[in-house]
Amino acid sequence: MKIYHGSKKVISKPVVLGSNPHNDYGPSFYLTLDLEAAKSWACRNDSVGVVNEYEIKNSVFKKLKVLDLTNKNRYSVLNWLSILMHFRTLDSTFVKSNKYALEWLKKYYIDVKNYDVVVGFRADDSYFRFPIRFIANDLSLDDLEEVFLSGNLGVQYAFMSQKAIDSLKYISSKECEDQYLGHYHSIVMDATKRFDEILTREKDPNKKYILDLIREENE
Repeated sequence: MKIYHGSKKVISKPVVLGSNPHNDYGPSFYLTLDLEAAKSWACRNDSVGVVNEYEIKNSVFKKLKVLDLTNKNRYSVLNWLSILMHFRTLDSTFVKSNKYALEWLKKYYIDVKNYDVVVGFRADDSYFRFPIRFIANDLSLDDLEEVFLSGNLGVQYAFMSQKAIDSLKYISSKECEDQYLGHYHSIVMDATKRFDEILTREKDPNKKYILDLIREENE
């Protein structure tokens, strides 16, 4: 299968654990199967970037140890959220105010270091506030799932191990077309508008919030 990495530079030799340690799944090499998403990401800072294209054989990929957080039958959005909270930098005031909820959420944590590849949802900084609002008991689990399981934010592949990196075959690097300048911001604006509609809904007593989930386990 073909897989892409949007960047400002050519990356013919990816480096394992070369990214920001506070990215969604920690330091790794992030890719996507969506060429359009890769182009948008490459041009996100209003300058033309490049898309690095790689190839990995399906037979080889199947031999890697993969944590697929998009598998709704095996994992819940709480697993994804716990991993996200583990790696992201959180405001100290927020941590202090929601210490109990954050501690409870740790039970859903999965150690990504045990995997070659993590497949999961992307939590861009512009809508990181949604999981934050869930932890603060302002957003229901149902609404959080609607936001992130809908796929609007895109799915990313985090290559975590040297074994995974070595399985990639570099194909080429191509400069993005000018039409992708500002495309990323348009996607974020459209998604944020839709998510804001979810946030402003009247609280539904039939939906479960994080304090409801914690209370149910303690009963």
